[in-house]
Order: sequence, then C-alpha cells, then structure tokens
Amino acid sequence: MLLFICTLRSSRVQLYCIPRRSTLHRTMAFNVLFATAVLCLTALSLSVEVSGEIKPVDEPCLGCLCEANGECSPHMKCSGEVCGMFGITWAYWSDSGRPVIAGSNPYDSDAYKKCANDPACAKASVIGYMKRFAQDCNNDGVVDCYDYAAIHKLGGFGCKAHLPSDYQVRFKACQLSIQQLSG
Repeated sequence: MLLFICTLRSSRVQLYCIPRRSTLHRTMAFNVLFATAVLCLTALSLSVEVSGEIKPVDEPCLGCLCEANGECSPHMKCSGEVCGMFGITWAYWSDSGRPVIAGSNPYDSDAYKKCANDPACAKASVIGYMKRFAQDCNNDGVVDCYDYAAIHKLGGFGCKAHLPSDYQVRFKACQLSIQQLSG
C-alpha cells in the first residue's frame, strides 16, 4: 500500500509517496497517484495569491468606502438588512471575523448590530473583510482602494462585476478629492 501526502508551500505543490508493507497493483497505484495530483493541483489553483502588489486598506480608502455607500455618518443605524456607516450586512460582518465592541461576545444576538453601528468596530469589520477577500478585481496587477471598493460593494466573490454607477461616481469623487488635498 502507498500513502500519498500532498503539501502546499507558497506556490509549490509537493507530493510524497511513502511505501507501506503491501503494494498496490500498478494500475490502481497510478489511479490513486493521478487523483491525488489532481486534488493537489486544484488546491493550488484555489490558493494562488495575487502576484502583484497588495496595498493595505488605509484611512483615506476607508473614508471613500464609507462615502461611496451614501450618507457617511457615524450616527447611521440599521436600515433593512444593512447597518452603520459602511452599510454592513450580517454575512459581511460574519465573513470579516465577527469583530465586537468591548464587552460583547461574537455569538451574542446583538453583536453584529452593535459592531456595525459602532464606527471603530465597523472599521475593524471592513478591514477584516478586505484581508480575507483581497484580490485584483480590475486586473491591473495591484490590489488597491478601487479593488477594495468593488469587494466592499459586490462581495468577495463578485468584485469583478461592474460597480453600480451611483456608487462608482461617489467613490471616484472621493478619490479625486483626496488626490487634490494631498497634492
């Protein structure tokens, strides 16, 4: 019998064959090896990171994500399924790692709403979400604030789609203001 171990290190897949006391028929061994190799390659393709530069979500970017949502006010509360100044849904908050305000537990029934309605906790939620789903949505070789805007609005799995025009206009206006202010 052969034991196959697949490991993934950075961008290399390593396949080890460790012989055991009994041996398998060659055809069966080949089939097992082939299936293992396919699984390893699939794992590799799912875990490939962006080869370009990944810029952090900085304060100006967070401000523009907030502005692009519409009314960016720390006093915003829940409206329908979204809460707070960043317009965070329960699923978004959960995917971000379930940050909580001091004294809360991530599994409290009101933890999501308390966090999303608290500017500092909501910011932590957005940062956690971006860390989890960072990717080059517009294929320019860099993960930057534009990509974060797409991830924020369209989700970690849908960011390559087109942004709604009103969101895009508000986001670009904010980015332009920041460029003008920074010289």
